[in-house]
Amino acid sequence: MLNADFGFLPLAGRSERTTPTGNGSSGFYQQLHNEVLGFIENGSPASAPRAMPAAELPTPEPTNAEQQAFLDRIAPLAREAGAKLGVAPDVLSAQAALESGWGKARNGNNLFGIKAGPSWKGETKEAMTTEFEQGEPVQKSEAFRAYPDAAASFRDLTQLLAGNPRYQAALQSGSNAAAYGQALQRGGYATDPAYADKLARVAARIQAGGSK
Repeated sequence: MLNADFGFLPLAGRSERTTPTGNGSSGFYQQLHNEVLGFIENGSPASAPRAMPAAELPTPEPTNAEQQAFLDRIAPLAREAGAKLGVAPDVLSAQAALESGWGKARNGNNLFGIKAGPSWKGETKEAMTTEFEQGEPVQKSEAFRAYPDAAASFRDLTQLLAGNPRYQAALQSGSNAAAYGQALQRGGYATDPAYADKLARVAARIQAGGSK
């Protein structure tokens, strides 16, 4: 069971919509967008709640241009956090995209879905979530940390991973998204057995597209 202080915001339950195509790398971003939707619909990290009520879900789905804009916006944050964690910026960008629906989820800038446990003294945001208990999905209402901006979310993730012995194996994993995801799973960050694979697929598409 994941520590109450840590977890993931989910985006389960969204209906798939057509994403407008753009110029240049539109096919890549359409494919990557579909990858995220597949993650949303086919399962989410079990240890951490991921489902959000319909009222919380972003509409419409982000366009290819918005997806690229999100990656561009968080690129310096991913580079800074990656340098401290020894994790490639692309891997952290993929995780943020996967967890926040390209930054469109109305979750208080919580790009990585960290829960607000008893030790959290900052702002919070309530959301209905799905946790897996003994392999079964359970709907719950949970409080999540809310941040003033995306930079604060990246800083909190960095402090969480660097400061908790459970996640030491995730550090220095470089561009190996699968190893990073597997280490998070072993530490209790996520219990979905396919989490590392899902993260690796999104990261691979970002890396193949040459995104920041």
